[in-house]
Amino acid sequence: MTKGILRVKARNSGSITNVKIMAKHDMETGNRKDKKGNPIPAKYIQNLAIDCNGRRVMDAYLGPAISKNPYFAFTFEGGAKGDELKMTWQENTGESATETALIK
Repeated sequence: MTKGILRVKARNSGSITNVKIMAKHDMETGNRKDKKGNPIPAKYIQNLAIDCNGRRVMDAYLGPAISKNPYFAFTFEGGAKGDELKMTWQENTGESATETALIK
């Protein structure tokens, strides 16, 4: 299980929380070949789900056409400074992990 691929900035302003996430991931499509001509297997984030205080605030379904190191930015109503965001991602390979970040 791979861990620690998400870089997160989450800031609360009044009743709105702004979230910016960059996923450090190669997002291999399965269409490329290495220097020896061997196919590079597909390995990409298929789902990214984010919860705050037990409430789902973002759910993204991705495919192989998403670029390397994808960037996500969104806002949601609610959340407060010090609340924890729980981010769960899953690859097409079945690997998954959950990471957390605090709202500032």
